[in-house]
Amino acid sequence: MTEKEKMLNGKPYQAFSKELTEERRNAKIKIYEFNALHPNESDKGKVILKSLLGKSGTGFHIEAPFYCDYGYNIEIGSHFFSNYHLVILDCAKVKMGDHVFIGPNVGIYTAGHPLNAELRNQEYEHAHPITIGDSVWIGGNVVINGGVHIGDNCVIGSGSVVTKDIPANSLAMGSPCRVVRAITEKDRSEYMVGLEG
Repeated sequence: MTEKEKMLNGKPYQAFSKELTEERRNAKIKIYEFNALHPNESDKGKVILKSLLGKSGTGFHIEAPFYCDYGYNIEIGSHFFSNYHLVILDCAKVKMGDHVFIGPNVGIYTAGHPLNAELRNQEYEHAHPITIGDSVWIGGNVVINGGVHIGDNCVIGSGSVVTKDIPANSLAMGSPCRVVRAITEKDRSEYMVGLEG
């Protein structure tokens, strides 16, 4: 197997192989172009992002600056929004559904390194996919680690470090991130009272 094949199959790999280094360089060129655009060039930015990302839905928006490793492992749904400074280490698949909102300074990290220093010094790493369902709101300064699945309709509180799966319809927060309570119809009805008043 090549180092890329190992990476994509969840096996230990060495990221500084010629192929992977070149692919990261190609992604950095597109990211540089995107991040350097004038604010009036949002249409051009979408073209760049579509050429970078593995899949993108309709009506998406990513505020610059944005950073990722490869781009082709990232799939975003329709009506996706990310605020400033989103960092995605997409050594494995990162799939995000429709109507996902991401606050500023969020890190989504599929990559990990061995606990053993000798292996780490040999530049081995590994990667595990991350899945974020539909209609998820991720607050600012959240970190999401590899192998995590966040279910539909969740809210992840600001500053959380997500290390384990979060079930659908949950309000979760903290470091490590834990479910605080379920999100229910009461959250809708109480919010609507505020809008009507």
